[in-house]
Amino acid sequence: MSRCLISKVEVQGFIERCMTGVGTKQHHARSLAEVLVEGDHRGHYSHGLNRMDMYVKDIQTGICAKDGEPVVEKESAATALVDGKNLLGPVVGNFCMNLAIKKAKEAGIGWVVAHGSNHYGIAGYYSMQALKENMIGMSFTNTSPLVVPTRGKDCTLGTNPISVAAPAKDGDSFVLDMATSAVALGKVELHERRGDTIPEGWGCDAQGKLTTDPKKVLSGGGLVPVGGSEATGGYKGYGLGMMVEVFCGILAGAQYSNHVRTWKVTDRVANLGQCFVAINPENFAAGFADRMSDLLSIQRGMEPADPSCPVLAAGDPERMNMKKCEEMGGIPYHINVVNYMNECAKRVGVSPLLPCDNLISN
Repeated sequence: MSRCLISKVEVQGFIERCMTGVGTKQHHARSLAEVLVEGDHRGHYSHGLNRMDMYVKDIQTGICAKDGEPVVEKESAATALVDGKNLLGPVVGNFCMNLAIKKAKEAGIGWVVAHGSNHYGIAGYYSMQALKENMIGMSFTNTSPLVVPTRGKDCTLGTNPISVAAPAKDGDSFVLDMATSAVALGKVELHERRGDTIPEGWGCDAQGKLTTDPKKVLSGGGLVPVGGSEATGGYKGYGLGMMVEVFCGILAGAQYSNHVRTWKVTDRVANLGQCFVAINPENFAAGFADRMSDLLSIQRGMEPADPSCPVLAAGDPERMNMKKCEEMGGIPYHINVVNYMNECAKRVGVSPLLPCDNLISN
């Protein structure tokens, strides 16, 4: 009985209370809570409630600003440079994606980059905003250096996620949301918190050698790029991570590579760079949604190698997880994570806490 079922509404309210409890504006707290709950709802537990204590600490210490709003520094019909004013990442992300969509409605494309931002949750949350307008959305962010490049020993790149969302017919969509590292750091942290080993190919030790011990990855080692070692194509993930850095830190004039502060060391502001893109298919060939649906059905409709494992498209595992949550009537959290976050809430004097009474078996 190690998992606890909690409704989306309860989790969102809890996160909002914790954030406003340390002085965050109500609408900023709501923006953050919505992103984190969506992460968990989609099955990306590494970027949901599990992260809340980090945001609380950022506001408490003053290393992340709680007052003000993002500001457009420079813009054209289709582009904008935004100063995030060191606000919570989801506040900056929502501002920029809304602006990109607005520009795409007018110019066919909106390309917005931001400096002065912070950790913004799952990248897919922002790219998916474009789906509501039948547009293609893209979102990228750099992060603290956590990834060891091919042939290296030091962390000089972030997990630097890529997200692309494209609409198909009848509410269907392609939603790619991936780190350019083999996994997100949060997945290693969750394994460490549970006392589990990690699969080989997730991370390396301080000497750059692959390891299954999460403690070695978290203390002196690092994550490896998508593809793992050089022999299995890790240099491709390394190249994609660099590409994200071009769109984010470099293009936006933010910090980049190992100039970004060390993960969870809050001795200076993060000044992350982020990129948000909206593209209106109406400005291109007609019938985009029809062709998109056909593309998805080609993949999903093929005979699978294993009859018990149908071929999926990007976004399908998340849809399946959300359906499972709906059927269960809530999001299943590991009880250790719930207890950990309740302790965090107690320290800032927040109540009520997350309920722990609805336990379920794995």
